[in-house]
Amino acid sequence: MVPPALAGSRLDQALSKLFPDYSRTRLQTWIEGGRATVDGATAEVRSKVWGGERIELMPEPSAEETSFAPEAIPLAILHEDETLLVVNKPPGLVVHPGSGNWAGTLLNALLAHAPGVARLPRAGIVHRLDKDTSGLLVVAKTLEAQTSLVRQLQARTVSRRYLAVVLGAAPESGVVEAPIGRHPTQRTRMAIVATGKPAVTHYRALRRGESWTLLECRLETGRTHQIRVHMDSVGHPLLGDPVYGPRRLPPALAARVGEFDRQALHAWQLALMHPATQTAMAWEAPPPADFQALLERLESA
Repeated sequence: MVPPALAGSRLDQALSKLFPDYSRTRLQTWIEGGRATVDGATAEVRSKVWGGERIELMPEPSAEETSFAPEAIPLAILHEDETLLVVNKPPGLVVHPGSGNWAGTLLNALLAHAPGVARLPRAGIVHRLDKDTSGLLVVAKTLEAQTSLVRQLQARTVSRRYLAVVLGAAPESGVVEAPIGRHPTQRTRMAIVATGKPAVTHYRALRRGESWTLLECRLETGRTHQIRVHMDSVGHPLLGDPVYGPRRLPPALAARVGEFDRQALHAWQLALMHPATQTAMAWEAPPPADFQALLERLESA
């Protein structure tokens, strides 16, 4: 019931006082969608209340609240036991729900495949790959395994190797050691900044062409966009990278790249200590078809 103290208030103002757990913007959306009634009838945001009216609110779950729902999404599983599973993530699959991607993620697939992970923080996910990066991910199925994997990552004893196609003639080998943090002005980008977290990337050349190099990159740390930022910082951005790569490629190279429209990055090797058995384990996953087709076009030229 609307108290006399709110007499003369707009409906959205009154609701924000009566239902303080919800933001004014969300309440306005619900009013416009007919999810708030005044004495049994729908009303407008600017409608006035005078005290004594019966308000009924029917909250609609937000995308954030419904994002942790199981979805039957196929998974390419390389290994699974009672403790962990190793997944070969395809390009285009988001790992964890977030802004603009509240469904259809790896997390949703894990909840359907192994419902028990719902009891774990982030459904057992201990490290991530960018949406358009393909390759190997390890997921914990128990809290003990998750704790062990997180500690191994912190101790830098998990081995993660990537294949990356970069622009230009990269050196035969090298190390990039530079701190990575949020870009000071472009908040969707990462950058090398003095206040960033320590980051180390080792790389070596596997193949090369006139204007490209296939690298194997080994991570010591696992910062957001680490390989993409580090290789761009030494003048060899990843081919196809929409954020850190060049806007335009030389015409001859662009013709060979064709329809490949993502960063050329694949997590192809993963090695760690099994949390339960304490035995060393390792897995490999060849690059997906689009990555291999890209290499064939580059090498044929």
